Amino acid sequence: MLIFTLRKLNLFLFTMLLLTVLSFSLSFLFPGDQLTNLTGQLNITPSEQTALAKEYSHESNIAWQYAAYLGHILNGELGLSMTNQTNITDEILRLLPATIELSLFAFVIATVIGIPLGFIAAIRHHKPADHVILAFAMIGYSIPVFWLGLLAILTFSIQLGWLPSGGQISLLYEIERTTGFMLVDILLSDSPYKWQALQNNFAHMILPALVIAAAPATVFIRLARTAMLEVLQTSYIKAARAKGLSFSQIILRHAIRNALIKVVQHIGLQFANLVTLAMITEVIFNWPGIGRWLIESIYQRDYTAIQSGLLVLSSFIFFVHIITDYTYAALNPLARGAKYGSR
Repeated sequence: MLIFTLRKLNLFLFTMLLLTVLSFSLSFLFPGDQLTNLTGQLNITPSEQTALAKEYSHESNIAWQYAAYLGHILNGELGLSMTNQTNITDEILRLLPATIELSLFAFVIATVIGIPLGFIAAIRHHKPADHVILAFAMIGYSIPVFWLGLLAILTFSIQLGWLPSGGQISLLYEIERTTGFMLVDILLSDSPYKWQALQNNFAHMILPALVIAAAPATVFIRLARTAMLEVLQTSYIKAARAKGLSFSQIILRHAIRNALIKVVQHIGLQFANLVTLAMITEVIFNWPGIGRWLIESIYQRDYTAIQSGLLVLSSFIFFVHIITDYTYAALNPLARGAKYGSR
């Protein structure tokens, strides 16, 4: 496990280095002054401009400029927003927890719905239940997320009035910010209306989370179905049948765990897709997350915010990949010896 950890740490450092190189190169590709794109500082005096150029090694070669940029990132200095001159690091720390909270909630929904349905489809292979679940998966995967979001608002918010159409929590509840995660902050608050606030937050989260979870859930259905069908064809399952175990015993004791190992292997890849869907959904549901902030930055051509937002989101997705790999290695010891590109 030590060698596996060292390999992952090496991959993590190398990937982070590449991400910072990509982010740094964007300052040259965006229109305008490269130093302004990096720092986001506008309307500064000539003396401030000189100090800033020295701070970022602007007069040195490209390697020293990159080293200075990397040093600022390691110190948590991502510059200022070109739109409103706010500190980008503070903005990201304020908005990122809302995106993580919504993405994790959607991920749980997609997993809880998708994997069991995939197993049921495999167990009922070539039966009506299998065809119905596959049809549901195909339809769910084909629906564009923006159309599904608007349809959900029209149906459940406007016509039926069951759920809120936007926001994170009603303005009636004043929750003090402690961690940035609304659910945690509500539980930590001293508000006498804590449980009502918790219900209200859940009500605001259900629709966007379901919309985000739709596409990953359909992918999990197909992954789980394929994995279970492969497991049911293996020799140890046939041996278990020969021993006289009932079909339910074979499924519960042997098939589900081994099929789950194959599904977990692909979960990290789907998380990147889920975060992309979350960015679009945050705009539709006015969710105060980093995805909506990043898309607004693109509209406003806030180049400093775009660089920093892409860097932070990419790092977050890669961090989830690392956790998924560890989970897969914990479930399947053979994976700890696998080389990159061998699976």
